[in-house]
This record gives sequence, C-alpha cells and structure tokens, in this order.
Amino acid sequence: MRVAVIDVGSNSVRLLVAAVDHGGAMREVERDRVYLRLGDDAYHLGRIRARKLDELELVAERFAQRARMIGVERLETIVTAPGRQASNADEVVDVLVDATRASVVVLSAEDEARLAWEGAVSAIDTWPDTVAVVDLGGGSCEVAIGRPGSGAPTWLRSFEVGALRVTRAFFPHTRPTRRDLWKARKSVRRLLAELQPPRPHATLAVGGTARAVGRIVGTRYGAEKLDALADRLVREGRHSIGAGLDVTQARLETLLGGTVVLAEVARRLDTKLEIGRGGLREGAARALARLESAAA
Repeated sequence: MRVAVIDVGSNSVRLLVAAVDHGGAMREVERDRVYLRLGDDAYHLGRIRARKLDELELVAERFAQRARMIGVERLETIVTAPGRQASNADEVVDVLVDATRASVVVLSAEDEARLAWEGAVSAIDTWPDTVAVVDLGGGSCEVAIGRPGSGAPTWLRSFEVGALRVTRAFFPHTRPTRRDLWKARKSVRRLLAELQPPRPHATLAVGGTARAVGRIVGTRYGAEKLDALADRLVREGRHSIGAGLDVTQARLETLLGGTVVLAEVARRLDTKLEIGRGGLREGAARALARLESAAA
C-alpha cells in the first residue's frame, strides 16, 4: 500500500510517500523538503509566530495534495521537537489538521526515538547483535539501542541538543570563534552527561546533519574526525568547506552545532557512527502501513 508521512521538525518540513508491502519492505515513491526553521521561534520566543504558522499551512497543504494525487491510502503528519518545545503546540496541530485534512500526531521523544530506530534498522542488509541509532534533528537528539529483529529498541534517551538549538545558542554569528566552540563543547558535554548507554555493536546516525557531515568526511566517522571537522568549520568557515558539495546553505548554517553534538554522542557511545539509509520518516511510514493493514 502507499502511505505518506509529513514530518514537521525544527529545521524543515518533509514529505515521504512510500509503498510498503505486507512483509514491511518499503520503496520510496516521492520525497520533498522545505526549510521553515520553526525551531528558531520555539527557541527564541517559546512559541511559533503567526507568520510561521501561515508558511507551515501552505507547505503542509501542498504536500498533502501531492500525496493524494499520487494515490496514497493513508496520510499522517508527525510533529517532533516543535510540538514539544513550543507553548502553542495546539495551534500548530490545528493548522496542520486544517491544511492536510488528516491525522496529526505530536510525537513524544520516546516515540520519535523508536520510529527512527525502526526506520534505520529496517534498511540494514546485515544485522549485528545490537544497533544504536542516533537521530539528530534541529531541536533534539534521540539515541535508541536494541536488537534488530526484536521490533523495538530496549534502551532510549532524548536530549534537547539539536543542531539548530546549539547553533542559535553558541554560534549566532557567521564566523564563530574558537572560544564559541569551546563553550559549545563544554555545554553539550554537560547536557549529554546522562547519556550512559550499553555499548552497541554498530551505530547508525540519521537526519540531515548526519548526512551532510558524511558528504564532507565520509560515511563513517568517530569523535576525533568530528572534532577535527568542527575545528575546520571555525578556522575556514562553513562556506569554504561546503563549496562543491551537495549540502544546502540552510544545512551548512547549522552544521557546526550538529557536528559538536555528534562528536560528543560518538564519544559517549565509544563507537564510530555510520550513515543510516532510513530514519524517522521511514519508521513512521512502516508504522502507518501496519495501522492501515490492521484497519482493513
């Protein structure tokens, strides 16, 4: 069956249309993304402004129309960190319901971690004994660990150290300083002090920042390589490092904040991170297909 997921995050709003068979295998049909930066409002104001809500309504309505033109059997909108961090999350939900004429779910941090883990693990060809999935978004970072084939992670945590939030807190200027970087690392280290998971056999990193880092340093990286990238971003500037690479300007803007978070996560997991092929939207699409099958 064909299902569609609209993912409303701190950085962007994304659309995934996928065909999911009865065994859970998934094929991507269409994908799109628009950067709205809802997390900026949530971080600076504690709420999403009316202007941003109007932009969100237009994007969500367009994505829903495209999904229905493709012939999806079920459509759902998921809201991640903005729904947990903005005081007017109810307004966000109302706008999305009106725009999409479909169900809207504000994910708890735990649900976000579970879906990201499922989406990433389902795309693995060869399963190690235990897999950690690091889902770094604009507003938060989730870490989930479990055994592939078990259906769900057995250990998970969420932290409000997303790439956009760290960038806005410590790197508000175009050219951050080494002192800015030192402060960011110190704060992220403190915020992630409770991240003390069992050591996994493999770790997958998902999300736009993790993929952007992979385009610069390779698809497998550890804390040392990430620390070196953060140093380069301060020394050379993000535009110089991103030149000629398939990384959007919007993503480059939050790359340093995200790199600092990924470095500390890799250090605490004591493992290297590998870019995952699936993630939150893929996990949500599989869960949506199960619901549709059960209702049929």
